[in-house]
Amino acid sequence: MRLPWAVLLLTLLGGRYLVWRLGSTLNLDSPLATGLSLAMLLAELALLTTAFLQLWFTLAPDPGIAALAERAASELEQRRRLDPGALPAVDVLVPSYGEPLELIGRCLRGCRAIDYPNVTVWLLDDSGRPELERLCTSLGCRYLAREQREHAKAGNLNHVLPHLDGDLLAVFDADVVPQTSFLARTAGLFVDPAVGFVQTPQSYMNADPVIRNLRLERWLMPDEETFYRWVEPVRQGLNAVVCAGTSFVMRRSALLQVGGFETGTPSEDLATGIRLAAAGYRNLFVGEKLSAGLAPFTLAAMARQRCRWASGTLQTLRTGASPFTIPGLKPLQRLAFLEGILHWCNVLPQLLLLLMPLSIGVLGVAPLRVSGDGLLLYALPFYGVQLLLARWFSGQARTALLPELYRWVFLVPLAAAVVGTLLGKPQRFRVTPKAPTAGRRLGAERRLLLPLLALLSLQLVSVLNLLPRGGLALAPISTATLALGLVWAGFNAVLLLLAIRTCWDRGGGDGTPWFAVDRPGALQGDGGDRELAVRVRAISAEGVELELAAAAAAQGQPRSAEGISIALPGHATPLPLRLEARRGRRLGAHWGELSAEQRDRLEHQLYRQSGLWPQRQAPFEPLALLAVLRRLLQPIAAEGWFARSLLPQASPADLARSPHPTPARGGR
Repeated sequence: MRLPWAVLLLTLLGGRYLVWRLGSTLNLDSPLATGLSLAMLLAELALLTTAFLQLWFTLAPDPGIAALAERAASELEQRRRLDPGALPAVDVLVPSYGEPLELIGRCLRGCRAIDYPNVTVWLLDDSGRPELERLCTSLGCRYLAREQREHAKAGNLNHVLPHLDGDLLAVFDADVVPQTSFLARTAGLFVDPAVGFVQTPQSYMNADPVIRNLRLERWLMPDEETFYRWVEPVRQGLNAVVCAGTSFVMRRSALLQVGGFETGTPSEDLATGIRLAAAGYRNLFVGEKLSAGLAPFTLAAMARQRCRWASGTLQTLRTGASPFTIPGLKPLQRLAFLEGILHWCNVLPQLLLLLMPLSIGVLGVAPLRVSGDGLLLYALPFYGVQLLLARWFSGQARTALLPELYRWVFLVPLAAAVVGTLLGKPQRFRVTPKAPTAGRRLGAERRLLLPLLALLSLQLVSVLNLLPRGGLALAPISTATLALGLVWAGFNAVLLLLAIRTCWDRGGGDGTPWFAVDRPGALQGDGGDRELAVRVRAISAEGVELELAAAAAAQGQPRSAEGISIALPGHATPLPLRLEARRGRRLGAHWGELSAEQRDRLEHQLYRQSGLWPQRQAPFEPLALLAVLRRLLQPIAAEGWFARSLLPQASPADLARSPHPTPARGGR
């Protein structure tokens, strides 16, 4: 959200704070104190620089892409009615390497169901599996494999380019399912020949491990929401939109002009987008959730994904797409892309600031000297206003404190990945698994847990030493400095405890996403003619969780687990069920044998409908913090009937109000 007055206020408060920090808080009493004090100051300056750059970027003029996208979609629909063959042809590309067959099939069926003429769907199989070729034949998709698998995903995408004839190409990862309206909402923007690519948000249909392991589906928004609600829209005003690797549409001639997808880095998406911007193309971001994929299932997989992103992004600096050297970028574009790349280095000053309280509580040396008046007059206004404005700047995607949990969980592995990449030892590219693997070991992820335990031990030692009679002979320091060190170390210890609790992957679940819904239904069968009214509370491709209406419960529960079905809105025929669990008025059931038409319609309702993924708002943070703290004391049950990790889908009323209603059919 663009708030010029807030940017001005924070800039003034920030300048005032820095004058105070430079003039009144440095501890220069000894070489050790001076070194620690300057190190802390430099760490703060590095973080504040990137934060203020992001704030100042919001002052760029809003290009009004939402209105432009709406007009383009309307004009595209008019052209389609007059002459569908005149619309730009689109090749939909799905690169794959080892994903489960059902996952790929779901993606391909979603791509085939896109409501747009002149579409050719390609599966680019880097694992060379015959069963995938047979799947493509049955679905009417093109199949392409290669013998030499150089340059990972970028090489796979480049391999298909000589075979394409379409004006545009759309790319989806194999776990992503597009909505039927995906191209209707994006392809019209390419009427402007200056448009190089159009990026849409990368949404998830399941909770990531940080959310899932702590059961925070109601209280914590995915970390990526901030990027797609704040960073990408702001970058659009500078023509520095980041290509995110999936759920985008690109002009094929523009891609060929810049030499195809960049192969010098695993972050081929970012580097290719920079090349297009440098070539003079206008790159757009449409902030509609038009597709959804899968978040990593385990915390280790998510850590690997984050480290790969960090390493691949930094490797862009060593390619011809480096914003430092590539010709053609305007100064603000260059600065925006550099900030987006170098922000991964923030983990180093963040780690340094995490360790700073130890200088007081362990070494007995204060890295800064503060007074109570200084904290109240300079530090509190600056940081307090930041906390209050976090929701508004992020488009209601995040609160101030709770999202910091992501930073703490992955801080140590990310710091190692960044340092390794800067030293010329980047992370090796590996596909992120999106489903549990066979023989998966339950319990804590030790590679993440052990560094966090070590950091927590140090913070606790610091807290104990800072308490009255803690036993450490401290150099003379002010009461305010001592209190600041105690609060700082205590806050770090609480966040580390939460991060440690997150390291235990929640048991149960097979990777199939379940959704929280509230829809009417009617149970039929059960060896008689009676019909029981129910509400569908959770639904997936595997089954449903139901709640009997009070009047229906008075008639008694279904007597048999077999031979029953459920009538749902949008389905021409009842869907067969097999009851598996009962708890009070709650019933859990797997689907019975569904026909091909029933299965396709179910997938359409689960994954493809327009407007399916709601734009949620971050909750009121004090309540969210209380919920998180309770998780420290509560055991987290394994997933199972009536205890599932659920993300919400739009209600039927919301779907009916969607500005681009989906066709009634489930595919073609």
